[in-house]
Amino acid sequence: MKCECGGDMKHHDKAVRIVREKGGAKHRIYIERVKCEKCGKIRRIFPENILPHKQYDKEIVDGVKEGLIDSDTLGFEDYPCELTMKHWREEFAMEFCPHILQAPIWNTYERSI
Repeated sequence: MKCECGGDMKHHDKAVRIVREKGGAKHRIYIERVKCEKCGKIRRIFPENILPHKQYDKEIVDGVKEGLIDSDTLGFEDYPCELTMKHWREEFAMEFCPHILQAPIWNTYERSI
């Protein structure tokens, strides 16, 4: 594996991550960290079912983003919370329709002096 700077990435250590899955089950997994021999940058290598900066399984996050899972879905009533799901949906919208969320809302106001 190569770094952005072109250096070789070598195993550095492992980090513990708690992942929440369907049914409220929590599992501890180890995420490998690698370090660039040239610039010293450290990166995490995530398995396919884990997303960076998320404590929930990728299947759950994707289900919420695609509208398949909400607070009324059986098995998901207690988690994730409504605010978390709202953030995930906003992330999804930003990925595919950034112009909608970045459009100026209050652009007709003019100040008269």
